[in-house]
Amino acid sequence: MRRRRNAKIVATLGPATSSRESIAALFQAGVDVFRLNFSHGVQEHHRERVTFIREIEKKTGRPIAIMCDLQGPKLRLGTFAKGSAMLETGGKFRLELKGKPGDETRAPLPHREIFAAMEPGTELLLDDGKVRLRVESCGPGFAETTVMVGGKLSDRKGVNVPNAVLPLSAVTEKDRSDLSFALDLGVDWVALSFVQRPEDVAEGRKLVAGRAGLLVKLEKPLAIRHLAEIIELSDAVMVARGDLGVEMPPEDVPPIQKQIIHACREAGKPVIVATQMLESMINTPTPTRAEASDVATAIYDGADAVMLSAETAAGSFPIESVAIMNRIIARVEQDPLYRLQMDATEPPPEHTSSDAISAAARQVARTVDAAAIVSYTTSGATALRAARERPHVPILVLTSNLNTARRLALLWGAHCVHTTDVSNFANMVEKAVRAAHRESLAEANQSIVITAGVPFGTPGATNILRIAWVHD
Repeated sequence: MRRRRNAKIVATLGPATSSRESIAALFQAGVDVFRLNFSHGVQEHHRERVTFIREIEKKTGRPIAIMCDLQGPKLRLGTFAKGSAMLETGGKFRLELKGKPGDETRAPLPHREIFAAMEPGTELLLDDGKVRLRVESCGPGFAETTVMVGGKLSDRKGVNVPNAVLPLSAVTEKDRSDLSFALDLGVDWVALSFVQRPEDVAEGRKLVAGRAGLLVKLEKPLAIRHLAEIIELSDAVMVARGDLGVEMPPEDVPPIQKQIIHACREAGKPVIVATQMLESMINTPTPTRAEASDVATAIYDGADAVMLSAETAAGSFPIESVAIMNRIIARVEQDPLYRLQMDATEPPPEHTSSDAISAAARQVARTVDAAAIVSYTTSGATALRAARERPHVPILVLTSNLNTARRLALLWGAHCVHTTDVSNFANMVEKAVRAAHRESLAEANQSIVITAGVPFGTPGATNILRIAWVHD
């Protein structure tokens, strides 16, 4: 079952898409990666969805990636005596570590870490930035603030502290429990929330212990200051634009999105663009033209994948959301300007044999008008370098490691096939030719370009390039 596009689609499962039938329909519509959001639902519901996904995978023979998205720390106000309160712009408002339910003049904030990071002048954003406070004076358990932007606050609204490093681990006790559960289920990617600095990624990598790919969600402006180090430590990255947009001006988000995508391509790491992509389709069967352009922009920029959140988790039109996203991606990739953009932003190869072979494969495929590039890989490293080149033909990934095949379902251009390992050169060529023909990537009398590493099965040792012809 071949997708007629290179960029991938990530869809979030939820109440609207929890049945076997709805998950199968999402896959048929174009989903490559299913996201389990551990901020919602109970573990047993996630277990059931994983079972359904693996059944679909077995039935279709196409590796499917499953992402566990950890909740991370959630910083929230306490409660209000009347359930809510109206804050007036210019007024005074007191925050207290402990205390009775709040009113128009004060509220409890049960997070010692936030008070530890405060100083006069610190800005606090409440309820996704709808209400803004500035700290005038503070101590270990209190803060006197001025209301910069007023509005209505209700129980347990979120709190953001931009430009301050909070003394918090990115992994909570709930996350540890969810992570252990998800890894035992065999998820392929673990998405790490609330990353502030490289040390948070290192902690996440230690906990995952190689049992899944580590995907870092860039949702804190502080993380952007350490972008190169964070990308280096991660296996993939997500541009979480909704959370980024809370803590920084909206006009800063598009350039940062482009910066992250460019940096990930240069590093050869997959990157997902997420949040509010087709937001209006939660309630309507078609997107706005602005939303269609937003998805298209991410594809023109070279993103490996685009993601749907509430659109598929809780929306009224989950299948339609995937179908239109599929159509937008396919249409963009047919545009000659898209190919010009990919070629213009091609990063120079690194001084390694893997990059030399991958860059050569791209050029050879174009020169001989090959139908596909076939990449043999064990760990996935060969396929990652091939996708970094953004070739003009599909990348057929052949691997004897099912976990690798599933994980690479996120990767740009990768059509993954789980197969037995090869034993010699002739066997490699024969298997590549048969697979390309069987998977409808090449027809008789067309050529393919094959990359692999010798000795066979050696991770990261890409050192062979071969042109082969497909026969009847």
